[in-house]
Amino acid sequence: MQDTIDRVENLARPTADPARLEAFIPTPCVQNHAAFLMPLPGGDLGCVWFGGTQEGVPDISVRFSRLTPGAVAWSAPETLSDDPTRSEQNPLLFNAPDGRLWLLWTAQHAGNQDTAIIRRRISRDGGRSWGEIDTLFPQLGTFIRQPITVLANGDWLLPIWRCTRPPVGAWTGDLDSASVMVSSDSGASWTEHPVPGSTGCVHMNIIDLGGQGLVAFYRSRWADHVYRSHSANGRDWSAPEPTMLPNNNSSIQAIRLADGRLAMVFNDSSAADATGRRMGLYDDLGDAPAEAPSAAFWGAPRAPMTLAISADAGLTWPWRRNLETGDGYCMTNNSKDRLNREFSYPSLVQTADGMLHIAYTYWRQAIKYVAVRPDWAMQSEENP
Repeated sequence: MQDTIDRVENLARPTADPARLEAFIPTPCVQNHAAFLMPLPGGDLGCVWFGGTQEGVPDISVRFSRLTPGAVAWSAPETLSDDPTRSEQNPLLFNAPDGRLWLLWTAQHAGNQDTAIIRRRISRDGGRSWGEIDTLFPQLGTFIRQPITVLANGDWLLPIWRCTRPPVGAWTGDLDSASVMVSSDSGASWTEHPVPGSTGCVHMNIIDLGGQGLVAFYRSRWADHVYRSHSANGRDWSAPEPTMLPNNNSSIQAIRLADGRLAMVFNDSSAADATGRRMGLYDDLGDAPAEAPSAAFWGAPRAPMTLAISADAGLTWPWRRNLETGDGYCMTNNSKDRLNREFSYPSLVQTADGMLHIAYTYWRQAIKYVAVRPDWAMQSEENP
């Protein structure tokens, strides 16, 4: 598998499992992380991620590739951001109802997530060309990861979290909390609606249940469980509560399938599986706090990468199947040394043909793409 990563082979091909297709998306970067998938106007599938030397270094920029219908190869990546002073991370795509394609991402100084702002570019031709870069949210410490949800009443919901620096020392993640930015005028203006009791709950992932309200799932800074909350209107949310699923202080993503079930991709692990602990996310940059480890838990294994299905709006997840297995070693983010073995930061979408398209970080060296049908998760690995 290491040889495959070295070549960054990009042919979509069947695996030993005939119900699964997979590929590595081409990239010239040493480090690749935080993929985000979105069907594009015209039928292509788009993927954005951040790539460069290492998270927190100013050469980290947004990359973009597309897969056209019937193609067996992802396109050569384009660079869509290039600020020489900031690490540009966590990109996401949004198909606005007026046909425009939005690209949003974070931009921070070094490992200081409390300095992050949200930037934006807009395409009017399905990502073939892009307008100028502007700043959507200039308030420092604003972070994003999950998609914008458009409600039946026209409201746009963009989940964010606030990266708050403690009174003493650098940002650690201990005080991060979730909010929803709501726009009722197609993104011209926004109001913030904090999620009560959400300290430590980040990467809020909102799902419209189709007339039955909304549900949201969260990454936990405590590396204990995936958390869940609900809302009737997208503005007023219940306090997040732990679910049956573990979480390792790494990203998850969930969607509502065409048949009404929910699908989630996540790491089926937590701090309980960890044999070590990092001081902070940016140890490799020398930005870790000098004092004892913070309450946020860094270093829990980022493996396996698991697809799960729920038939009760995310209260239970009885069907699970691993996409990748391994030790998930993530005690370093230094991709130059190739020591990281994490599978992380998944993204998934379902297309009109019912197929699930999934992308995730592979050892911080590449972005891997996998396509399966939802019921793949309900079959045993021995009898696919």
